[in-house]
Amino acid sequence: MLPKEDLLKGIENQDVLTRVLDRADQAIKTWEIVMTDFLSPPELAEAQRIFSRLTEVHIASWGGYPQAERQRLAIARSELPLNSTQVEIAALEIVGNFLFDSATHRDFLGALLGTGIVRDKVGDIIVLGERGAQAITVPELAEFLELHLTQVRSVPVHTRRIDSTALKVREPKKKELTTVEASLRLDAIASAGFGMSRNKMADMINAGDVRVNWKEITSASHPVKSNDLIAIRGKGRVEVGEIALTKKDRYRVQLTRFI
Repeated sequence: MLPKEDLLKGIENQDVLTRVLDRADQAIKTWEIVMTDFLSPPELAEAQRIFSRLTEVHIASWGGYPQAERQRLAIARSELPLNSTQVEIAALEIVGNFLFDSATHRDFLGALLGTGIVRDKVGDIIVLGERGAQAITVPELAEFLELHLTQVRSVPVHTRRIDSTALKVREPKKKELTTVEASLRLDAIASAGFGMSRNKMADMINAGDVRVNWKEITSASHPVKSNDLIAIRGKGRVEVGEIALTKKDRYRVQLTRFI
């Protein structure tokens, strides 16, 4: 049995990670590859931190396409080969005429959950505008959703399973920028990256709306470093690149904003 109490110290999503560690115990006991449900980015980051401390098991993650936000883990004993192709997912196409009644990500998610399934069984949803959407789920629910997902908002839809290679994934838009700051405080770097005032950014940090490497940070003075990822719900992400000291002892920071 894994030392769950020690592994979960300082973990934000303890309920979810407890279930993940239960699956890891199962993998150790049965010598089988086991799957978790879909994890959100913060949950995935915490899982990866925990498993980096373990030698008994290893993991692979996949959500249907490389930049998927929600991903499942495959967990196996360290002696067994494991890669992302062994993570089981299903891709679904939800087709309807949304020209006169457009639907959002929330609408498609609501329709999926309205069939009686839980959020953890659903990965990313790719909205295709007037044509409908594509959704990623656990494979065991694909046939159920083909039968029961028949309407989104007022629009009748046809749901069918497709190959994951048919997912219409749009590459995220990127914007490269450079800022020069007196310090590497989170409020200074994030305000430059997201193009908002430092006071507003400090308020968002204090309110718990800002995550660094998917961990909630509530201190505006939190220091950032190269390769940190700063995320704000609904506003995208900023990746911290190279940091250099100027002749005037200020910090020149390369940033990449993903929209």
